[in-house]
Amino acid sequence: QVQLVESGGGLVQAGGSLRLSCAASGRTFSTYIMGWFRQAPGKEREFVAAINWSGGRTYYLDSAKGRFTISRDIPKNMVYLQMNSLEPEDTAVYYCAAGDYTGSYTGSRVYTPGFYNIWGQGTEVTVSS
Repeated sequence: QVQLVESGGGLVQAGGSLRLSCAASGRTFSTYIMGWFRQAPGKEREFVAAINWSGGRTYYLDSAKGRFTISRDIPKNMVYLQMNSLEPEDTAVYYCAAGDYTGSYTGSRVYTPGFYNIWGQGTEVTVSS
């Protein structure tokens, strides 16, 4: 059974940091893009960051550049999102996702939820002002 399980969310003050973790299991992810999305109450799900599992190329939401870092640990089948300088606007449920690009893909697609076919259950991040 393919599964993504997020952890690491919580309550933090503005300016603080959190590291989200995503444990991936059930298959090899060598042809996958691993992404983080977030969804705030009343808003659509929003792309945050993504990483090519094999090559390591990364993609970021503009407002996350310089504050967030996505990484993966291949032997451990883990994906991480290090979030620094958190702002109240970062408050949301954060989801880990995996999208199979077997063969090739267009870079612009990784920013869209439709590219991903496996989703975790989410972990809540609350940033207080």
